[in-house]
Amino acid sequence: MDALSDHEIGEDRTLLLVDDDEPFLKRLSRAMEKRGFSVETAESVTAGRAIATARPPAFAVIDLRLDDGNGLDVVETIRERRPDSRIVVLTGYGAIATAVAAVKIGATDYLSKPADANEITAALLAKGDALPPPPENPMSADRVRWEHIQRVYEQCDRNVSETARRLNMHRRTLQRILAKRSPR
Repeated sequence: MDALSDHEIGEDRTLLLVDDDEPFLKRLSRAMEKRGFSVETAESVTAGRAIATARPPAFAVIDLRLDDGNGLDVVETIRERRPDSRIVVLTGYGAIATAVAAVKIGATDYLSKPADANEITAALLAKGDALPPPPENPMSADRVRWEHIQRVYEQCDRNVSETARRLNMHRRTLQRILAKRSPR
């Protein structure tokens, strides 16, 4: 899918990327421009909402967790201004609850990081309710477990004792898991 024809994404190729990870944002911006999109970027909820209000995009890729708030606020702003836009929500903390919330608010799809430009483009351009193809390299069971632990840890305001209690896990075991890098 190197060059996209006009009928695949239409005349309006505006794309808003909102992510506070600057290197990722720059890489994704370049990759999406090569795929025929006219890209605008923002690194915060405030900047994303300002762009969405002034120039509602046809497409958007929005990180769920941003330094100044929740990316779903940007999704809501885009939906109010441009109901036909296609929005993909990205997050490093893949959770069913947030996926459901994102779709209810108006996101077209929900992808876990690290998502590459091909996966994002496929999600943005998916027709109707068709499911995208299965990922080339899905998360391992160890990675899914680690993501779940991280999500509960965040929901407990990074309180190790409370997280361990909710996960029915010994506190020292949880501390060792949290000290390690994420599995592949």
